[in-house]
Amino acid sequence: MWNPWLQLTLDTARLGFEAQRVIALRMLRLAGGGRTANAEAQRMVAEKVAAFAEAQVAAAVAVARGGKHPAVARKMVGVYRRRVGKNRRRLSRW
Repeated sequence: MWNPWLQLTLDTARLGFEAQRVIALRMLRLAGGGRTANAEAQRMVAEKVAAFAEAQVAAAVAVARGGKHPAVARKMVGVYRRRVGKNRRRLSRW
């Protein structure tokens, strides 16, 4: 039988691993200094605010549709995983 809490745990663990890779790539970019590093730092802050807002909207919609706790949390984790994945792809092209 499928356990929604176990799936949430696995999704969150994957997010953690993926985020660590993005942090490492981003640190390399920031360590380079200059305009590129400045732009990356500004982008990072703006993305965090936007991701938080998007995750809150996703959670609100899931709750409004009658979602239970693990389903709502998975929606939020999904928002962050998509954004982390986009950053990983973008930063890996460097």
